[in-house]
Amino acid sequence: MTTFTSAELRRRAQGARLVVAGAFLVLSGAFFKAQVLDSSEYRSTSESNRVRLVPLPAPRGELRDRNGLLIAENTPGYTIRLWADNVDSLRAVLARVDALTPLDTVDLDKVVARWRAAPYQPAQVFSSGEFRIVSILEEHRAQLPGLVIQAEPRRFYPDSTALGHVVGYVGDISERELASERFPDARMGTIVGKNGLEYEYDTRLRGTPGVRLIEVTAFGRTVREGGGGRFVRPVVGRTITTTLDLPLQRFVDSMWRNTPFLAERSGGLLAMRPTGEILAYYSYPTFDPNAFIGGISQARYNEYNDPKRSALFDRVIQGGYPPASPFKLAVAAMGLKRGLVTSSTRMPVPCTGGYQFGSRRFRCWKPEGHGAVTLSDAIKVSCDVYFYQLGLQLGAENLLADGAALGFDDRSGIDLEREQSSRWAHSVDDYVNGKRFGTFTPGQVLNLSIGQGANVQSLANMVTFYAALATDGVKRPPFLVERRPDGPVHDLGLTPAQLRDLRQAMVDVVARGTAGASGGAELLVAGKTGTGQMPRGQADAGWFIGFAPYDAPEIVIGMLVEEGEHGSTVAPYVVKAIRRFLVGPDSAAIAAPVDLPITEDLTGGLPRDGETDGGVAPAAVPPAADSTTP
Repeated sequence: MTTFTSAELRRRAQGARLVVAGAFLVLSGAFFKAQVLDSSEYRSTSESNRVRLVPLPAPRGELRDRNGLLIAENTPGYTIRLWADNVDSLRAVLARVDALTPLDTVDLDKVVARWRAAPYQPAQVFSSGEFRIVSILEEHRAQLPGLVIQAEPRRFYPDSTALGHVVGYVGDISERELASERFPDARMGTIVGKNGLEYEYDTRLRGTPGVRLIEVTAFGRTVREGGGGRFVRPVVGRTITTTLDLPLQRFVDSMWRNTPFLAERSGGLLAMRPTGEILAYYSYPTFDPNAFIGGISQARYNEYNDPKRSALFDRVIQGGYPPASPFKLAVAAMGLKRGLVTSSTRMPVPCTGGYQFGSRRFRCWKPEGHGAVTLSDAIKVSCDVYFYQLGLQLGAENLLADGAALGFDDRSGIDLEREQSSRWAHSVDDYVNGKRFGTFTPGQVLNLSIGQGANVQSLANMVTFYAALATDGVKRPPFLVERRPDGPVHDLGLTPAQLRDLRQAMVDVVARGTAGASGGAELLVAGKTGTGQMPRGQADAGWFIGFAPYDAPEIVIGMLVEEGEHGSTVAPYVVKAIRRFLVGPDSAAIAAPVDLPITEDLTGGLPRDGETDGGVAPAAVPPAADSTTP
């Protein structure tokens, strides 16, 4: 055992005292630094640990029709979010939520993905939870750490299916959308427009979000509203007044859904003022935009995406169809502009039910023929043989160049995204590669001249052309809110007298002076029927485009019905819509039968497979191919 002297003990004790004193000095310095010098930093950190920022979405602006009637509004709703420290804790709480109220319309992987993209924000589970769900979750809040339930505005569309395609719908922003420049100032969890007007005018409708602060425990449970009074109220989005006429839109929706012939078929209707202001915009089958609010169920989404109906497909601006006989007015305008014809010009070869071109005979829709007719008469009776010859007089290059100059190679320019361009070659050179337009043959000119062949137009583009015929001969973009400043403008190049002659010919189509056809002697409707020959295996599409009153047009309406048999079958429904807009909601007038003495029921061109030529073709002429490949 070692023995220390008193002096050594004193030295060791002194050393120990110095070590202890030094340690206290170091600790005191650390405490001083933490509590005095760095107090503000640690106070801020502590505050952030117990006070969290919750975004407050701004109520979207309302959408209204031209008379102030509501099209899209906001109703009270609840947003349900979860705070989480990591993915495992988030999935654990989501599993508890799913056990309490099945998350049928929630993609859990997307919830986790949204949290990964913004872990500093609570993960959004429901953007529009029902009160029933909120009640269940509140009852079990103790089992759900990090649960945040917040009252927020919920988008609501009062007329649901009547406005599905034109208004569109809203939903949570996706990662792809967030990465784009389409939605400035958006963040994960922001509600944005997905389609229609909601998408086109999202920036105006969305408003400015606010923020609130909540105090939470170490386990993520909300204690109270807090944060030293820091609270920023959201600013509501702008109200937008559209050009739509809601009563007319409702009428079209009801007419289509409640008429067996229409309810069994797909198609679209577009009505506008001759100035371009759209009054009704309808695609059928339609869908309920309310189904997308808060997340659409897989069953409903599958129903809407059923390829037999394709309810989400917009047949007004995305559908492409052979324009058929309504396109004859465009060919007439080309001939008038170039001075090849006048309203009283007859073609060299009378119509005998068909036209011999080389080794093939192109038929007229009327087997017995129309005889020697003028341009006005050819429009009235829709004589194919007349327009075959007018197309040949124009020539392929002029026909294609003039068609492009009239905008038949372009979009209508409507103020909606995702409009599809029409299909029309600029010149014969466009046919060289044979991919988009096929191989060019001289017979293509005849097909194009009656609205067939490599000629595919949207309903919107055709109605816009007829609006030009109804007014000053200038084709301008239609619009629902405001006209695009950079939209395409095309001058038909016709004189006022030429436009009057074309309008008069279209009055004769609907039956000159027939009050039963036009709603009254003082209400004359001008229009053109058409039967679009679809590809093999598909039934023909029925067209009718008209305007009224013909001498001072107030409304232009075009209607396209897939498998619609003939244009004369479609015409009465357009006249009913015209009556509704011009005469008013007189049930007797609207319900009255529209007996239009229109006899054009078929399309011309070459006989299809299995058909015989109704004209007087020479016996030696070989069997004809389909009209799209002469």
